[in-house]
Amino acid sequence: MTEGRTTGSPGPQWPSGGQQPPTPWPGGAAQPRPPSSSAWWSSGGGHDPWRNPQTPAVLVQQPTGEPGPPLDPVPDPPAPGAAPRRSVGLAVTIVVALLAGALGGALGYLGASGGGGGHSVLGASATDKPKAADRAPESVAAVVKKALPSVVTILIRTDKMEGNGSGFVISSSGYILTNNHVAAAGSGGELKVAFSDGSTADATVKGTDPESDLAVLKVDKSGLTPIKFGDSDRIAVGDPVIAIGAPYGLSNTVTTGIVSDLDRPVITGKDKNSEAYMAAIQTDAAINHGNSGGPLLDGAGRVIGVNTAIRTADQSGSDENSGGNIGLGFSIPINQAKRVADDIIQTGKARRTVIGATVDSSYDSTGGARLTKVVGGGPADKAGLQDGDVIVRYDGQLVGSGTDLIAFVRKDAPGTVVPVEYERDGGKHSANVTLGAATPN
Repeated sequence: MTEGRTTGSPGPQWPSGGQQPPTPWPGGAAQPRPPSSSAWWSSGGGHDPWRNPQTPAVLVQQPTGEPGPPLDPVPDPPAPGAAPRRSVGLAVTIVVALLAGALGGALGYLGASGGGGGHSVLGASATDKPKAADRAPESVAAVVKKALPSVVTILIRTDKMEGNGSGFVISSSGYILTNNHVAAAGSGGELKVAFSDGSTADATVKGTDPESDLAVLKVDKSGLTPIKFGDSDRIAVGDPVIAIGAPYGLSNTVTTGIVSDLDRPVITGKDKNSEAYMAAIQTDAAINHGNSGGPLLDGAGRVIGVNTAIRTADQSGSDENSGGNIGLGFSIPINQAKRVADDIIQTGKARRTVIGATVDSSYDSTGGARLTKVVGGGPADKAGLQDGDVIVRYDGQLVGSGTDLIAFVRKDAPGTVVPVEYERDGGKHSANVTLGAATPN
């Protein structure tokens, strides 16, 4: 027997899946914008060079008013001891200089207005290389360049819709990890995988785990580059992260941010049949519809999470595409995702970690998870827990509800020994629980 499910308000929305706006299938082409709609084309008439580049410029000289009375000439004072011809030579020099300046100004004007038949050179030539262009190995640009060959866009086509999700290569033999809700959206239809080099391959579903919202796809393609795995148990709040995916079909989109929180209890899914619990990595890196299943990377380019859900400003549920990113994204920790993927690849199914008890979804008087039924011989029973006990801490973390407890348990692997604190008859107690595994049907 496994944990019961809690009820409550709907959780964060999937950033992609089967109901998003149609995404063009490979081969489509954009229509050119008519000249009349150009943002740089003015609607005024006359000789307006900003309206039509072919219209010649017209120089208009503004009047300066009525001329005044003539000015009396001011004679140059004679230089002491200077010969008269030297004064004449100076005057000639001044006249030549004035003529040269006027000629240069006229040529400059003709060149700038296009009348001289040449063109202007804007800016100065760069003579040095900026440090930012070095792209050190730890820079975002360098990290993304190495990771992109491992990131894919998953193209979905059915009789009713077209859409996309994201994923990443986890094995050179053709296995790709993504979200269950991405794979499920293509049920009964066609799934293709598009790689960063522009190539595509047909994909089949190796296996899924709806309760963790993970799925493994298989493609028949050689030369794949598996992504590097990080350790989601060693990250900290404030660490820099990079998200890569295909929001709204925009493949290979890169966004950055930080780890905003760890072990954030999240429920995803539209109903009881599609609910998934996770102790998620929260991030402010922009994640939108179509990012689902893509990788969340650490600063070294190692995957630490599977981007899965977002919180939007509109949580009415009437339209899952009505809200976009507001800086609240959630990823499944990669240690959990890797464990589930290993199970699926080996057996086609994933084990579910259990504590051996169901929880009361209506209990919220003082916080904690109230156990309604402890399974005899299960992990909780072996640790001394009883019906009615309220677990208030799990592995040092506060437990606010049954949802918290289920999410924390699902994150850990079967066989993990976890310290818990619980209340019974007004007293506080502690125990060590060795988590078990439930084999799916």
